[in-house]
Amino acid sequence: MTQDTIDKLLLVLPGASSPLLSMMAEDAELDLLSWTSRTALPPALESTLRQLVVMRYNKMGIEGQTAHSEGGVSRAFADLPSDLQQTVGRWRRVRVAGS
Repeated sequence: MTQDTIDKLLLVLPGASSPLLSMMAEDAELDLLSWTSRTALPPALESTLRQLVVMRYNKMGIEGQTAHSEGGVSRAFADLPSDLQQTVGRWRRVRVAGS
C-alpha cells in the first residue's frame, strides 16, 4: 500500500482522514493476501483494494447489518460483491496438500 493509494482514496472519500484510510487499506490488503494465498499484492489488485476500502468505509456504523430500511428506501448489503469475488478469485493461488 502506497501514499498514491491513500491519495486516490481521498479523491473518492474527501471527508475521510488519511490515518483511517491507511489503516483500512492495510486491513484490506491483508484480507486480499489471505484470500489469494499470496505474500505480495499484485498491482492488478490495487483497484480492488481501493474498492474494498470504499465499500467498508461506506458501511461504517452499520456493521453486522444485512439490510437497512429508512424513509421508504431499502438497502441490502453483500459481504463481498460478486464482481469483486470474481476478480479476487482470478488471482487466487491454489495450495497443494502435502507440499
